[in-house]
Amino acid sequence: MSEFAGFLGAAYLWVKAAHITFVIFWMAGLFLLPRFYVYHHATTPGSAEDRAWIEREDRTRTIILTPAMVIVWALGLMLAVHLDVFRQPWFIAKFALVIALTGYQGWISAYGKKLAKGMRPLENRTLRIMNEIPGVAAALIVVLAIVRPF
Repeated sequence: MSEFAGFLGAAYLWVKAAHITFVIFWMAGLFLLPRFYVYHHATTPGSAEDRAWIEREDRTRTIILTPAMVIVWALGLMLAVHLDVFRQPWFIAKFALVIALTGYQGWISAYGKKLAKGMRPLENRTLRIMNEIPGVAAALIVVLAIVRPF
């Protein structure tokens, strides 16, 4: 089957390009927000600096992360339907990783709300490790989507 034979037809490449673009935006937000938390963690709760970090984090979530994630999901599902890949093992693994990244975003968003309330439940080192999760997931997703090892 040609990649242009699905329901997207000639729009396939445009949808794919948009999907990749919004994946980049989503990943940028997933890298940025935990780094913000590292700096925010060191502030005094209730201080002007604390409030500034809360505002930055909220903007990152509402302007970058959530819209990019929603668009990635919409375009990605369109591509998956177009290519009819739901039963292919490489896609199932990729899909599981995307679900995990979505859960990760939910978790880091919830953590930001704890920071905004003055809570600091995680160690600084843990926050720094959190920043590595999206990079590892992205590398695995790219290999699965491009190489299709199984």
